[in-house]
Amino acid sequence: MTAVGGKTELVPKKGVTSSVVWNWFGFVATDADQTSPRCKVCFKTVASKGSSTTNLFQHLKQRHAAEWEKSCSQQSENSRNTSSTSTPSKVKQATVPDTFLNCVPYDKNGARWKAITDALALFIAKDMVPIYTVEKSGFINMLKVLDQKYALPSRKYFSEVALPHLYNSTRQRITRELEEDVSYYAATTDLWSSRTMQPYISLTVHFINHTWALRSVCLQTAYFPEDHKGEVIAQGIKDTLSSWNLAEDRLSCMTTDSATNMIKALKDNEWPSLQCFGHRLHNAIDE
Repeated sequence: MTAVGGKTELVPKKGVTSSVVWNWFGFVATDADQTSPRCKVCFKTVASKGSSTTNLFQHLKQRHAAEWEKSCSQQSENSRNTSSTSTPSKVKQATVPDTFLNCVPYDKNGARWKAITDALALFIAKDMVPIYTVEKSGFINMLKVLDQKYALPSRKYFSEVALPHLYNSTRQRITRELEEDVSYYAATTDLWSSRTMQPYISLTVHFINHTWALRSVCLQTAYFPEDHKGEVIAQGIKDTLSSWNLAEDRLSCMTTDSATNMIKALKDNEWPSLQCFGHRLHNAIDE
């Protein structure tokens, strides 16, 4: 029997163990009959009768939430692997603790629930799918098949909590990157209309970071209902750069289309500009 960090090192359970919970429990070497399992996290003795592991799982759930979620994930993974390799005649009947674990939904403050919810918010934002997708029966059924313990939050939760949180965290990350990596930058901007003919303006910056990797980041796609005169566009772009703390004197060049209002906007701001070759080629072909 050895000591690690002032505590007696625990020995694993003898024989073949089918439950993953024994990854978090062991026995002191003097417990020859292994009747008093101890938690490897807090070293507390947990009462357990026979081969039952219910109390062990309950201890992890109540005292060590992160470890409990890991045990649940391992249990689910083992169950899937067993199901895929076993023949119908060798299917093992689920125990009461296993059934209990498979039915208990994830804690909404737990890491697993937050990870899935964050992934769904990223899916909605990055692939630009409607938020009401989370209310569609086919989508809900797919999530139940993938992980039946995940409780899908409401459409309101995504619109008022998950997506704003994703925006804020992404903006903070990009702001740090711009502050740490950008000495000089180029930019592209354009006005465009949606399918419903609503006007928008976008601004993207391009720069080489400290690892010499070329980065392109779309900083803004904003509703732009104002008059599309050159001076209005000029002020709108100025405001966007200012909101991201990007100094105008570090702008090496801004690329736009050949529209007269865009050309005037850059001239009014006295910024170096370049007209898009693709746009000019398209106009030449049309003519």
